[in-house]
Amino acid sequence: MLGWARPRLRDLPWRRSRDPWRVLVAEVMLQQTGVARVLERYERFCARFPTPEACAAAPAGAVIEEWRGLGYNRRALHLHAAARRIAAAGEFPTTLEGLLELPGVGPYTARAVLSLAFERDVGVVDTNVGRLLARLAGHRHTRAEAQEMADRLVPAGQAWLWNQALFDLGATVCTRRAPACAQCALREHCAWRGEGPDPADGSAGVSVSQPAFEGSDRQGRGRLVEALRSGPQPASAAARLMGLEADPPRADRIVASLRRDGLVVERYGELQLPV
Repeated sequence: MLGWARPRLRDLPWRRSRDPWRVLVAEVMLQQTGVARVLERYERFCARFPTPEACAAAPAGAVIEEWRGLGYNRRALHLHAAARRIAAAGEFPTTLEGLLELPGVGPYTARAVLSLAFERDVGVVDTNVGRLLARLAGHRHTRAEAQEMADRLVPAGQAWLWNQALFDLGATVCTRRAPACAQCALREHCAWRGEGPDPADGSAGVSVSQPAFEGSDRQGRGRLVEALRSGPQPASAAARLMGLEADPPRADRIVASLRRDGLVVERYGELQLPV
């Protein structure tokens, strides 16, 4: 597996650093957002907020502004809150428990930072790895089973390369549709090999199709936040900015949800990003 990976790993900017902040930024961006979109924003974000302290010193609205194009804007608020927690502590957490205490950091992200920044021997299960592990085992996993298998397979002292290798094998060979089983470096160890029902379907950690975005509340939320990136807007214009002039109650509900999440504040009859 490691021999397969060395000449084939994708050249991604977050793989060129062991800086835990840069790794954390990448992992938060990559939650529910494709690599191509993250590539468009990652370097610019890190240039503007090169350290947790720089991010913590900026207003939350500035972080949301720089999050343009990445979707799920609550992640920007979580990253900003995590930066403030790190800056206040004066050091980056280096344990699983410490990382899990950061806002917006769950088991996957915490283990990704441990492995990819601090090179600890822990397995990292994203959707590609979850699919790969289920196919190797030949059955669906619970979350605990997938994590146990991932941890068990990590070669001692090789966690960084091993986890990146599994990410890329899952993303380019053991794909969701039309996996290239004949080209798989783990084919001889695989219990599935493309034959019969796919054991990855419904297995823990394997993502499922998202509800349609067009016409959804997510689309309305995104439209309003995007409008506010240009500056404050009259609260009375919210429905129009979201394309919901025909449904004012729904527009009001979406604005209320954005305010509740801390993504939008209202001052003197205007909506704006948080300061």
